[in-house]
Amino acid sequence: MVSPEAEKSNYRRYLDPRTLAKIGALDIRARLIVEGFVTGMHRSPYKGFSIEFAQHRPYSTGDDIKYIDWKVFGRTDRHYIKQYEEETNLQVMLVVDASTSMNFAGEANPNWRKFDHAVSIAASMAYVALHQQDSAGLAIFDSKLRRLIRPSNNPRQWRILIDELTSTTGGAKTDAGMILDAVAEELRHRSLIIFISDLFDDPGKIIKGIRHLRYRRHDLIVLQVLDHEELEFPFRATTMFKGVELPSEVIVEPQAIREAYMEELRRHTDEIRTACHQLHVDYVQVDTGVPLDVSLPGFLASRESRMK
Repeated sequence: MVSPEAEKSNYRRYLDPRTLAKIGALDIRARLIVEGFVTGMHRSPYKGFSIEFAQHRPYSTGDDIKYIDWKVFGRTDRHYIKQYEEETNLQVMLVVDASTSMNFAGEANPNWRKFDHAVSIAASMAYVALHQQDSAGLAIFDSKLRRLIRPSNNPRQWRILIDELTSTTGGAKTDAGMILDAVAEELRHRSLIIFISDLFDDPGKIIKGIRHLRYRRHDLIVLQVLDHEELEFPFRATTMFKGVELPSEVIVEPQAIREAYMEELRRHTDEIRTACHQLHVDYVQVDTGVPLDVSLPGFLASRESRMK
């Protein structure tokens, strides 16, 4: 059980008011059709018999006569059915990597791990989704799907998600591709899936999982969270590097390997970025050295403009 003091500390640590102020006015809706059961701010293109009138269509044999518009019949002597626009909410599923590599933090900010950045992103996105009266859910993984909380717009859902994220005990090696397959099998309704990971796994497996989700017609945002030192490799002096998911140590001259490291990082990320582009998936590389109130609103605003 999380104490009230610890709960407040978690909220202050992971939910930046500046970030919320900038992204609160942005709509994180999916660009594809989504399905849901709870009323929200998003209109479904499916026509049904619900609250808000959409249009008429000619009566067809088998239609329920109680939906005939008799006023129109009186004017035209023809039978027309009233169609209404169903209200539906967006289901946002946050898929967060809690593997050992996500525990890395650079020397510039040793108390802010990649996982902390991922939690802050997830907290912000969940807060905005629920504020829009949408549903938010959570999947936490490392080599396995450690926790799955199905999307809900229950008033306590945000606290449930944050408590789960801040008490997670993941730490095994990443198996991102398998997790994406598992999430695809678990979700019964089309959703906006926000995948937050450093993507330190076989690109082929990750792409296979992304393709599986797209086959199920989910919308998908891939946020690759990397520490600033991983992106820039700023080391100068002789340094000992320790593996975070593989038990290994090596002492090297950073200048001698920097070019090869940067090329391998580019190759790895370009393969995933290209596949995302081909599959109409948003891919964003997130630098933990850039405040979220700068990086996240910029991405969401760009995404929203593309959807209009």
